[in-house]
Amino acid sequence: MAKTPPTPPTRSPSHRPLSHKDLIPIGEISRRTGQSVSAIRFYEDKGLLEPIRTGGNQRRFLRSDIRRVSFILIAQKLGLSLAQIQWVMRDLPHGRTPTAKDWRRISKAVRASIDARIAALERTRDRLDGCIGCGCLSLEKCAIYNPEDKLGADGPGPRQVLSEALEAGLAVSE
Repeated sequence: MAKTPPTPPTRSPSHRPLSHKDLIPIGEISRRTGQSVSAIRFYEDKGLLEPIRTGGNQRRFLRSDIRRVSFILIAQKLGLSLAQIQWVMRDLPHGRTPTAKDWRRISKAVRASIDARIAALERTRDRLDGCIGCGCLSLEKCAIYNPEDKLGADGPGPRQVLSEALEAGLAVSE
């Protein structure tokens, strides 16, 4: 199914008619965000960015799209999946700079996921301290965390951390 191109905005965020200074080419957004042109196109294909096409079919982006790409990069660094990023960005306005209220709504939407990731990292850190502190250094024989290697029957990898992460709703690839 072909995507319907977005209606080009005719007004800037300050509600004045758009000028050429409000729009930047793909190379400029690439330079400003540190992302490759192919990454910018990838974000466009995923619906995260909606450039305006010139009469010559060249992509032009609103200056506010720099913030959108920056948010994508930060969200990825925080461990959000592309699907999660798409979900929270779906309601951001197109054709105008998102307001502080728009960004607060997004922040609220991702906060639980970020908090769950922080909790999983803290659990992992604390368990590593405990394991190293007991002196046995063996998860197979450890009488504290995994007596008789019972967790081995649950599957590969760090089962206690993975199972708690799954219960907390984190996406874990196994």
